[in-house]
Amino acid sequence: MAVPPAVPPTDRADLRRRIDQVLAGFLRQRRRWLLAVDDEALRPVAAALEAFVLGGGKRLRPAFGYWGYRGGGGADSPAVVSALAALELVQASALIHDDLMDGSDTRRGEPSIHRRFAGQHRRNGWRGAPDGFGAAAAVLLGDLCLVWSDELLHDAGLDAGALRRARPVFDEMRTEVTVGQFLDVHAQYAGDTSVERASQVARYKSAKYTVERPLLLGAALAGAPQSISVGYSGYGLALGEAFQLRDDVLGVFGDPARTGKPAGDDLREGKRTYLVASAYRATGDTGRALLDARLGDPTLDETGIDQVREVIVASGALAATEARIADLTERALAALVPVDIEPEARQVLRDLAVAATTRAG
Repeated sequence: MAVPPAVPPTDRADLRRRIDQVLAGFLRQRRRWLLAVDDEALRPVAAALEAFVLGGGKRLRPAFGYWGYRGGGGADSPAVVSALAALELVQASALIHDDLMDGSDTRRGEPSIHRRFAGQHRRNGWRGAPDGFGAAAAVLLGDLCLVWSDELLHDAGLDAGALRRARPVFDEMRTEVTVGQFLDVHAQYAGDTSVERASQVARYKSAKYTVERPLLLGAALAGAPQSISVGYSGYGLALGEAFQLRDDVLGVFGDPARTGKPAGDDLREGKRTYLVASAYRATGDTGRALLDARLGDPTLDETGIDQVREVIVASGALAATEARIADLTERALAALVPVDIEPEARQVLRDLAVAATTRAG
């Protein structure tokens, strides 16, 4: 396997800056196109998407993709960084749609897209229902981000062979995250509180698309051997699920100042996460009755949130979820050990595993 030159540690932080530069440049081009179509109506669309995409985010998916590429023997190039930036547009699409389906008011401390456009409707005194306009805008802007992810990947400057190898992975990833979103909604409305369904949702909604598929995309871009892709899957699936479980814990116990979302939002939305499913399984009749009464209540106040938290803690569900996060992280790191990848990439992937599962927001 050809090994590229080692990347100095300072260049790891520089990757985010490069991803942001690609996204900013791409969105400037799209802004010009939008304003040429209709300056008045589409200017708020351009502004909203620039603020949403560039206003935050950990850029974890491009990072996993890049170090998967480097670990597979790929040498750094602007084209690869541009191609991997497309993952952030897939992420933007998923978040915009997720916030709409969940009825979330904020994202990263700012109004969610559907709330932003509902607010525009109210300020302008337009006809019809503000929330209806906001919902329609969120559906369409989420779709637009998904379309743009395709454009950015295709126009990144990859050679034909790399693009041909990348397409199946990219397409499979977008299908999986969409199916995962549906399974999440289905579990909420069907009232499925099984740990098995919660794990399935975590796998498809987050694990595969946050870690495994970006790694496999990087491996495909590098033309890495199948043995590396197999190792990446073992690492990525376990770590991706651990990442989602940490997200679930933060959704109930996190600090809004750090998570960017109101405390208890997942409870108001009735999310059937592994954390909640574990509480259902371990608590008694009284605890289950309280969970049934409180989960999915959009008016749930701090007192109600504290009651649910007490059931989760007393049932041992929080401790069980933390133990599973630790176990999955260990399994991910163990899966990486026998994989023949470039040493710098191995170390970064180990560091990313820790960052993804111990974050506070």
